Amino acid sequence: MPVVRFDRSPEISTIHSEMNRLFSTFFGTPTERGAGNGAMRRWIPAMDLVEAGEHFVVKADLPGMTEADVKIEIEDNVLTISGERKTELEDKHEGFYRLERTSGAFSRALTLPEGIDPAAVTATFASGVLEVRFPKPVQAEPHRVQIAVGGTEPQSIEADTAA
Repeated sequence: MPVVRFDRSPEISTIHSEMNRLFSTFFGTPTERGAGNGAMRRWIPAMDLVEAGEHFVVKADLPGMTEADVKIEIEDNVLTISGERKTELEDKHEGFYRLERTSGAFSRALTLPEGIDPAAVTATFASGVLEVRFPKPVQAEPHRVQIAVGGTEPQSIEADTAA
């Protein structure tokens, strides 16, 4: 019986092509067909969520935008930051060597912890960075209840009646 060597290159090439197609579809990168017609990647601004003392702070990089270009909404404990970065290109087909800056509409959503007061949320915009600040929710303090032994009244009850 002759020994036949198994060649993995067609399978690897197929997997490689499928992974490229998957990532191109998911992240909105241009495909080989779309690259020639000026298709651009979808723009998603970078965001950070940090804990700063008694607040949570969301920072979003929005270069080239103004506060009028951005909308912030809170609904059902979901913070949504959306807007649109306009393209600065004129429709000239000469003199361009490489275009990498993307533009277009975006929307980012972040689920907030339960108990956030929407009225306490503040936002500032400076040097292309949006900062949304909201206080941490107040944690409910556990209360303690004394258990009566043998049907007698408990001597003291340590309960928070303000809750």
